[in-house]
Amino acid sequence: MNLSSNTFTQQLQSVWASQGSMLCVGLDPDPKRLPAVFQGKPEGIFEFCREVADATADLVCSFKPQFAYFASQRAEAQLEKLIRYLKNTYPHIPVILDSKRGDIGSTAEHYALEAFERYGADAVTVNPYMGFDSIEPYLKFAGKGVIVLCRTSNPGGSDLQFLKVTPSGEPLYLHVAKLAAKEWNTSGQISLVVGATFPEEIAQVRAIVGEMPLLIPGIGAQGGDIDATVSAGSIPKKAGTGMMINSSRAILYASSGSDFAEAARKVALQTRDALRLAADK
Repeated sequence: MNLSSNTFTQQLQSVWASQGSMLCVGLDPDPKRLPAVFQGKPEGIFEFCREVADATADLVCSFKPQFAYFASQRAEAQLEKLIRYLKNTYPHIPVILDSKRGDIGSTAEHYALEAFERYGADAVTVNPYMGFDSIEPYLKFAGKGVIVLCRTSNPGGSDLQFLKVTPSGEPLYLHVAKLAAKEWNTSGQISLVVGATFPEEIAQVRAIVGEMPLLIPGIGAQGGDIDATVSAGSIPKKAGTGMMINSSRAILYASSGSDFAEAARKVALQTRDALRLAADK
């Protein structure tokens, strides 16, 4: 099944239905934590990520390679190869390039080319701090997803995201949610990043953006509560949709031994099932 002509949001709707999963597996290959068999190998990063992807592909709604983990190791060519492999082998599963780009429009044009033409990702994460003209170039790529940082899962996110930016006292993250859902969403392919560590804020964002997809990091190693997250981000009468709930380290590094792929699958299966159970409550 080739879904290359489908939009990002259509891919998500299809994969939520066919896979019955809201789990997004983050591919963050830390060279210090790779199993010994991959350390020092010319394409060890690619091979590790490929094996984890193969072990979990039937359990996920998306894959999310994190750009910095590849770039810091001069492994951009392995990232290209990985995304090409994922798109050829699992064309029904969206691939999100997590690079959190944010720059002026002329530079953003090249970041968009990087994400969508060089790497072939289905979606990219972007930082809205510089406003709409820094996001607009991504929206010109028909059907590609643009996932805007809104309420991030890290503790320091509150330093800026809670600042009151309107006369009515609206915090910045809710202002971003409103802009993303209305004025900015010219392609219909915008999504938002909202962290699982803040379920009350997930619920507030969901109330604003309706059925817009949410990328939700923060479960697993960051300790976000699955039941609270799913309850807060659910779409009424559409259980099991609307969210890409990411887990990276807890799955990738479930074992440092030769059974790493089996261990990754076991944790991914447990996480997927926990998300399903929470959605059915």
